[in-house]
Amino acid sequence: MNVILQSFLAGVVGMGLGGVITAIVGTRTKKMISIFLSLAGGVMASIVLLELIPKAVEYSNICVAVAGLVLGALMVMVLNYIMDRVSKTHKSKLYESYTDVFHSTEAIDKKKSMFRSGIIMLFAIALHNIPEGLAMGAAGYHDAALGLTIAIMIGLHNVPEGMAVSAPLISGGLPMFKTIVLVALIGATTVIGAVAGVFIGSISYTSLALSFAMAGGAMLHVVFGEILPQSIVTTKDRLPAIFAMVGIIVGLIITKI
Repeated sequence: MNVILQSFLAGVVGMGLGGVITAIVGTRTKKMISIFLSLAGGVMASIVLLELIPKAVEYSNICVAVAGLVLGALMVMVLNYIMDRVSKTHKSKLYESYTDVFHSTEAIDKKKSMFRSGIIMLFAIALHNIPEGLAMGAAGYHDAALGLTIAIMIGLHNVPEGMAVSAPLISGGLPMFKTIVLVALIGATTVIGAVAGVFIGSISYTSLALSFAMAGGAMLHVVFGEILPQSIVTTKDRLPAIFAMVGIIVGLIITKI
């Protein structure tokens, strides 16, 4: 029950807080979002490499860990492909604006287009929250402290995601309060992944190891395949790389305390 509650709070509070920040500071927050995403991405990568993958190897073997990593990455690739088809995103334009990382439509200075982009981003984030919940569920079933650590880190990661989703919705004319509520509710999809993580992890040690590795593969794909490349292109400087390294150091400290 604690794992489910943690996943709910990490998703709802994290995303909702991001919506509140955007509502307060305005929608011109691209650089801030990129930096926060890079920092959170570094923390997530650190936890995957220092906790999830070693746990997967410990509870099974290197073959299961590698298979899980591949399956997790493929899962995100399939979700991304679906969102690209729905949003009609062209590969050559994938990294033209910071919203493209969430598979939104090409940004045009019209309210209807911005609103449509925000809605597509909502669905994309909802799908991406599932593997994050998987990591929380699997980790929390095995080790309550590790599950709580991952929940906190994912909650922090969800703040800039909530900011990114809220910006086009508010720019598209959706009232601020409704935007915050909608973005917070989308974060609740993290619970679906957490339930799946608990279920898979409870079957056997091999399935627990597989769930760790799948969650790790999914999170690494999101970090290195989407967040970091997009952040660097958006800011057009080295700040995202620097903050990603800071995030890795923060993750190292957290996992070793």
